[in-house]
Amino acid sequence: MKKLFYIDYPQEHIEGQLHRYRCVHCKEETTVINGRLEGHLPNCEYRIKLENAGYESEATESHTSVTPHDADDFD
Repeated sequence: MKKLFYIDYPQEHIEGQLHRYRCVHCKEETTVINGRLEGHLPNCEYRIKLENAGYESEATESHTSVTPHDADDFD
């Protein structure tokens, strides 16, 4: 399974910072996490819980349908 964004994790305010928050479990900032499961540290309780429930991070998915193109391929 895969969610579009992983934003339902508990967050805490970073003291002394007006608009900065981080994951309660792994202490990674929300701007680093950026809605991705692999944005959490590998030992994060939230990440482990979701991975054990069958959710996948982008790091574990295969992206075989995406083919890169050079700018020279198009006029």
